[in-house]
Amino acid sequence: MTDTNKAPRLRTVDKVKPPYPLNQFPADFGQKLGKEIVYLLATKSTPSLEGSEWEQVFASCIGAEWKPSNVGLDDVILNGCAWGAKTVKSSHPHQAETIRLISGRNSPAYSFDQQNLDADAHVLGNDVLKIWNARVESVRAKLSHLRTVVLIKSNDLTELAVFETETILYPPENYIWQRNQRGNLEAYEKGAEFHRFTWQPHGSQFTIIESVPKECLLIKVKPPRKLDKDDVLKALNFNSKWVTVTNRK
Repeated sequence: MTDTNKAPRLRTVDKVKPPYPLNQFPADFGQKLGKEIVYLLATKSTPSLEGSEWEQVFASCIGAEWKPSNVGLDDVILNGCAWGAKTVKSSHPHQAETIRLISGRNSPAYSFDQQNLDADAHVLGNDVLKIWNARVESVRAKLSHLRTVVLIKSNDLTELAVFETETILYPPENYIWQRNQRGNLEAYEKGAEFHRFTWQPHGSQFTIIESVPKECLLIKVKPPRKLDKDDVLKALNFNSKWVTVTNRK
C-alpha cells in the first residue's frame, strides 16, 4: 500500500544538495553575524537591521550572492539554494515560540480580477494561497532548494534568534478560512485548529504564522561604544576638497 503522507523524490532536489542542512548554519555563522551587528551598532545612529540590509548581511555571513528579486523569495543565492530573508521584532527573541511573517501582497483583485472583497471567505482565501503558490513554483522551477531565513531581533539588536524554514506550497484544501472581527481573513489548518495565515483585504497583506524551531540559533551581543563622527573623519584623512558645492545657474 502506498503511503499517502510520504514526500515524493524529486530529481532536481535529490541531485543537488543544499549548502548545509536546514538550520545547521556554518560553524562560524553566529560569530560573523554578531560581528556585523557590533559594526552596525557602532556606526548607526539608531539600532536597525531589516529589509535589503538583512539580506546583504546574511549573504555575507554564509558566503552567498545577494541578488534582490521582484518575487522577494530568492534574494540570496548559493549553490542551487535560494533564501528570502525576513526580520521580526520581539521583546524577548530567545523565548519566542511563534512569529508572524509578512510575506507579500497577494491581491485577488489583480491576479483573478476579483473585485468583491466581501466575497466568500473561503473563495478569497483559496485565491490568496494560489497567488503564493504561483510565486513559490516560479522560483522552484529555477532552483533546487528554497528557504526563508528569519531574524528575530530585540529593539536594541543585542539579542537575536535566527532560523530557517523551507519555503513551501500550501494546498488550499488543507485550510479553512474565516473572517475575524476586523474583517480580515484568517486560515486554520484542518483538524489542527492552528492559525496559519492572515490576509488583509485592504492592502492585500499576506501573513504566515511560523513556529520557531528548537534548532533556532541564539545570539547575544555586547553593545559597543558609538564611533565618534569627528574621529572617523580624521581616520579617513578627510579633506574639504572631497566636497564640491555649487549653485544652479
